[in-house]
Amino acid sequence: MEGIEIIDFQPEGYKPLVDYESWRVAVLKFCDDLLIENVKTMQKHLYTDEVFVLVQGHCTLFLAGEGDKPGKITAVHMEPHKIYNIKKGTWHNHIMDTDGEVVIVENRDTCDDNSPILPLDEAQIKELYAAAK
Repeated sequence: MEGIEIIDFQPEGYKPLVDYESWRVAVLKFCDDLLIENVKTMQKHLYTDEVFVLVQGHCTLFLAGEGDKPGKITAVHMEPHKIYNIKKGTWHNHIMDTDGEVVIVENRDTCDDNSPILPLDEAQIKELYAAAK
């Protein structure tokens, strides 16, 4: 059909679906990396906010401040069809259940080069588990 692009979602994990000028729309579906026992890092984006929209299932966002390294970890249990805008410079990560599906909108040039990832220490991992409850 002319004038429209229709794209199927992938079965699991993160996949950019549409890049247009300066923005990107992606989908994140459950994969083993999103189990709480596999979350060992935090990431922040230096130049862009990142928008999450829960479509189905359960997803918990973890936030850890804006400093040089992750700080106190807090959890936000997402509700379907609400927009969660994580501000640039905010350390974050997330977990998801097997039915989880999230739409992500971010700058097209968001990548590892401008999105540092740091490991969590043992105390921070315990804090993450406590925040998830």
